[in-house]
Amino acid sequence: MGVNLTPIIVKKIVNLEDLKGKSLAVDANNVLYQFLSLIRTPDGTPLMDSKGNITSHLVGLMFRSTRLIHDYGIKLIFVFDGKPPQLKGKEIEKRHEARRKAVSEWEEAIKMRDYATAWSKAVMTSRLTKPLIEDAKRLLELLGIPYFQAPSEGEAQTAHMAMKGDVWASNSRDYDSILFGAPRLVRYVTISGREFLPSKGVARPLKPEIIRLNELLSHHGITREQLVDLAIMIGTDFNEGIKGVGPKTALRLVREHGKLENLPENLKSKLAAQYEEIRNIFLKPKVSDDYRIEWGNLREDELYEFLCDQRGFSKQRVETVIQRMEKFYSNQAQTGLGEWIKGGR
Repeated sequence: MGVNLTPIIVKKIVNLEDLKGKSLAVDANNVLYQFLSLIRTPDGTPLMDSKGNITSHLVGLMFRSTRLIHDYGIKLIFVFDGKPPQLKGKEIEKRHEARRKAVSEWEEAIKMRDYATAWSKAVMTSRLTKPLIEDAKRLLELLGIPYFQAPSEGEAQTAHMAMKGDVWASNSRDYDSILFGAPRLVRYVTISGREFLPSKGVARPLKPEIIRLNELLSHHGITREQLVDLAIMIGTDFNEGIKGVGPKTALRLVREHGKLENLPENLKSKLAAQYEEIRNIFLKPKVSDDYRIEWGNLREDELYEFLCDQRGFSKQRVETVIQRMEKFYSNQAQTGLGEWIKGGR
């Protein structure tokens, strides 16, 4: 879920055209969860092949990625989560409990034949398992799209790559990569331009937005360290926040007192005991420099075998994706993929 910075965020709304030629390090787990949540049958069941293998994430990944690459020249580098910090354990368990509750409510709605409610509950039941992740990596490999396994938090790694200048921006729907130091965060890089809100049962229109860390800090007159302290007061994936303290109040407090250590005792006593450790998760994250952003080759025969023979996709749908990537690789052959990647940082 990440930290809620929405009330104090400074952003620029753009169109996909404005991102043409840009390179984005994508929070892969975040994206796959979106596909697993939203690509479902009318009763909320995820798409599956004849053997029961879930394919919703593959449908979303192959069609959105190839559209963004082919139609807009956006360079996508997918970064997968590694082992989470120990402090994330409570948040993970909380998510598991919410998922169990949603599964129970989905089953009840199905019994009542209330399919609208069933679908809204099903959105919250998604589980991104190791086999699903391996299928996603396999698909990217066969398409030739680069991906990287982060040592820990994927958003920390995407931020690191952006800070080094190896990509233009981090891409996620969460704000955490800003806390990890990404100079730019791009949110809502979607084709449909809509987001379903399960709690309200409605969809809202979306446009891509760019958040620049320096502009955010300058606008509020704070440092990145203070932004992290602010997030700790609100609550992150690694700690509960101070009850009653939202983004605007936390901003006021960090401006008045400078850092968590200087908070009034009645507030400081409510902070997570490990707040210094949480700071270091964001300010000194576990990341790696052992990566190479290299585009592979389009492996058509293996794509047909994996998607059509093993996962039940129609040949026509796979042909569409292959044609996009063939045209993309053909266009880039004239200038070279290496120069193409460098040009959009």
